[in-house]
Amino acid sequence: MRRARGGDDGILGRGTDGDGEGTGRRGRRGRRDGRRETPRRARLPLRRSLLGRLLAVSALVAACSVAATAWIAVQTTSGAIKQEQGQNLTADARIYDTLLDYAARNPTWDGVGATVRELARESGRRVALTTQGRQPLADSATAATAPALPPQASAVVDPLSVDTVLAARGTDGQGTAADRIDPRAVGPFRLSAADSKTLRRTADDKVECLNRAGIASDVVVGASGRPRVQIVGNDPERALGTRCDLAALDTPTRSEQKALDALTELADACLKRQGREGVQLNSDLSWGDPASSTVPGEPGPLVPRVPLPAPAPVPTPRDAPAEDTAPSVVTPERTGENDRAIASCVSAARSEQLSSYVASPALLFIGDEGGATLPGFDLSPANTARIAGAAALVLALTVGASVFAGARLVRPLHALTGAAQRMRDGEQPESVPVSGDDEVGRLAAAFNDMSAHRARLEEQRKAMVSDVAHELRTPLSNIRGWLEAAQDGLADPDPAFVSSLLEEAVLLQHIIDDLQDLAAADAGVLRLHPGSVEIRELLSQVAAAHQARAENAGVTLAVTATAPGPALRADPVRLRQAVGNLVSNAVRHTPEGGRVTLRAYAPEEGDGTVLVEVTDTGSGIPPEDLPHVFDRFWRAEKSRSRRTGGSGLGLAIVRKLVEAHGGTVDATSVEGEGSTFVLRLPGTTPSGP
Repeated sequence: MRRARGGDDGILGRGTDGDGEGTGRRGRRGRRDGRRETPRRARLPLRRSLLGRLLAVSALVAACSVAATAWIAVQTTSGAIKQEQGQNLTADARIYDTLLDYAARNPTWDGVGATVRELARESGRRVALTTQGRQPLADSATAATAPALPPQASAVVDPLSVDTVLAARGTDGQGTAADRIDPRAVGPFRLSAADSKTLRRTADDKVECLNRAGIASDVVVGASGRPRVQIVGNDPERALGTRCDLAALDTPTRSEQKALDALTELADACLKRQGREGVQLNSDLSWGDPASSTVPGEPGPLVPRVPLPAPAPVPTPRDAPAEDTAPSVVTPERTGENDRAIASCVSAARSEQLSSYVASPALLFIGDEGGATLPGFDLSPANTARIAGAAALVLALTVGASVFAGARLVRPLHALTGAAQRMRDGEQPESVPVSGDDEVGRLAAAFNDMSAHRARLEEQRKAMVSDVAHELRTPLSNIRGWLEAAQDGLADPDPAFVSSLLEEAVLLQHIIDDLQDLAAADAGVLRLHPGSVEIRELLSQVAAAHQARAENAGVTLAVTATAPGPALRADPVRLRQAVGNLVSNAVRHTPEGGRVTLRAYAPEEGDGTVLVEVTDTGSGIPPEDLPHVFDRFWRAEKSRSRRTGGSGLGLAIVRKLVEAHGGTVDATSVEGEGSTFVLRLPGTTPSGP
């Protein structure tokens, strides 16, 4: 009967191995066929590749950098040019105002050369004056042959028609008169030295009087030489309550009255040509009610206006009865149309009166020695070509550097892609070269680790398939052999026969249950029924279940636990299974006379965990095998003898069960002295009363 079983084992073993080899050959052919049927992926087009994207981003960054640099340069240059132009405009306004003052005070341009040269020296610019027919009057150019003047003049210097923009900048924003006649052009209204001196003494007396009254005031002398009193502050009406009579300063002198009469005649002549009545002009060139004395073109006095004492030639309606007023001084009807006509005639009369006292209009040219009037930014075709060339060079260098860097970056990625595709096609995993410690190098190192891990998993998978086949084949072969022997009449179905078959069936069921538990744990569907566990009682139960086997092996099995033991919440059935697997493994590898100890305790750290130790005095585990003790179907004894090892799934099931409880399992061993397995399980905090 043993020969029949042995023969059957041999036949079944060869048949099974033969099928396995056939299956392996078919599998290898299938993989080779699969590799032929799976085409290699074509290289990505440049627009979708990492290199293409890197080049596009680099070119975009370079273009944006060039554009930003050009924009900043243009803005900076434009700002500098605008600033220089603003400074030049201020200097031009000062030049214009100085020459305008000269024209307002002199009837001709004779002697203006010294003034022009001084202005050119101060401003560092070329200043030239010509008549309106472009005949030279003065030029600051120092060259033997002066450069030609530009076709457009910078300004026209005419005290009777002032450029309000330049005049406003040149006079610190005070502007000009409404009729555009320079206020410094006073003509016949200019006082003689004697009149000016007499009025100045009178003004000084009035200022002294006002100061004694507690009113601060100053004497201001106008362009005509007439002094006037200016009250300091914004309330000139305060002078009315004093005994300081300012009327003496408001009375026109003989020369001023004569000039005012002449101006009135010119204005009346203009009005009569329009069929309008004549007017009597006041000293401030207003008409109607008399006003304080102010030379035409000068600012009015900052004192209350006092009516004139109505000198004989210029009576006003308020100072004389209507029946005594001569017809020539009758004030016309005050309407908007009449006022506009009077204002126009007065302006024309002033221009006619002053024309012989001021210089004739002249053209003013302001520029540099080269002849340009204002600095500018000349973007010539040559400069444009240089800028475009520099931008193209920057782009080319950027793209070249990007190509070089991109090629170095993409090369290891191509190697990684090729290795990954070969692994997908079933070829042996291979490592890729690690170029450095940068991101790509670390990616290559991680890939190599993954490839090595995959190779180990593949070897474990193959070994697991072989181990499962071996573990299942042995009890099945024994069962088949016994049944065939009984069928052939070589064995009697007595109780021993049935017991042997039952033993093999139980072993087969045990292997299948272990595989099922591992599969459930891997899938995360391992069911647990946690409850309160008294750890000392659980260890005692496990020890009692393995006591008989330990006694047969000559091994002492002992339990040490704290009383009443740490609090623990777990599935008691699964926890007994895990501890039982450890005890069974320890008893199996402990020689006769050895000892296996079960202990449960709480760590000194007091972190709420519970430690369960299973310690044996067995043969120990070599250091090189210790990392693999929890692998499936792993055995330190490679012969896989039933006498020295079980199915190889016990410790793997222990790890899965402990992890399902939220714990960990560790193993330490000293070869020749024994091993210690420690379960670290989360405990429960006792609730208060």
